[in-house]
Amino acid sequence: MIRRRLSLILLTLAGLLVFPLSAFAEGDEFKPVEEFINTYWASFMVGPVEIGISKAVIYLWLAVLVAVGLTLWIVRGGLRTDPKRTQSVVEVLYTFSETNIGQATLPKVAYVRWFPYVASLFVFIWVLNMISFIPLPLDTHNPLWGSIPGLTIYAATSNLSVTLTLTLLTVMISHVEGVRANGFVPYFKSWIPPSPKALLPAMIILEVLSQFLRIISLSVRLFANMLGGHLLIIMCVGFVILLGQVFIAPVTIPVAVAFYIFEWGLVASLQAYIFAMLSGIYIGSAIEPHH
Repeated sequence: MIRRRLSLILLTLAGLLVFPLSAFAEGDEFKPVEEFINTYWASFMVGPVEIGISKAVIYLWLAVLVAVGLTLWIVRGGLRTDPKRTQSVVEVLYTFSETNIGQATLPKVAYVRWFPYVASLFVFIWVLNMISFIPLPLDTHNPLWGSIPGLTIYAATSNLSVTLTLTLLTVMISHVEGVRANGFVPYFKSWIPPSPKALLPAMIILEVLSQFLRIISLSVRLFANMLGGHLLIIMCVGFVILLGQVFIAPVTIPVAVAFYIFEWGLVASLQAYIFAMLSGIYIGSAIEPHH
């Protein structure tokens, strides 16, 4: 296991070195921020809305393929009483989601209905974050030779549109479930804590504002952590090219390795957990606002 992880780290760093060196060899200026520009490779218009395929979309498809395909592959012949390594990993993820996310955040009346949602959120975001540290040939800004895309690491969760979409879905579900469980007027009245009449207008404004701040905090937290982590890794490796000094490589490369291990080993999983847990809390608190 340790050898495999070290091999993947070395492969990633090799890939990170390839794309800035290829750009430098062609006389282009290496711009790390270009890695996070989400340009469409192909698109079409549906009314005023442009729909297309981009690097972020490819990573979303990969995450769905891995999360759904791996699960179907494991259960295709039934679960084994003596599980192998892959089944054990899936069982650990399920148990963690059930205990630390579903049971910890959702009330009993909503557990059966909404545990699959928060568990799916956790697994989907976790897979997205984990594959974002694997170098893939999807870098069109710094091609290797000619039109061949270079290797890059990219997190779809470093795209604000992705995290905002997941956040809006959670917020919409929480409000719909709150109204369904409590009624329209009682649910929105539950937002306002008991307070003197003179303070009531200010409390209404603050509570409505707090609902919008949930959207900002939930979406930006995941987006900023993944964007910042990937930028740090790429910048540490790219400093050799940006400064044109090879002698700083013994300093910047170990720093890049340290950031890579920290982001991949801790931040990727932690941010998936926080997002799913807060989603469960928002849905649970909307269903039972007085608990």
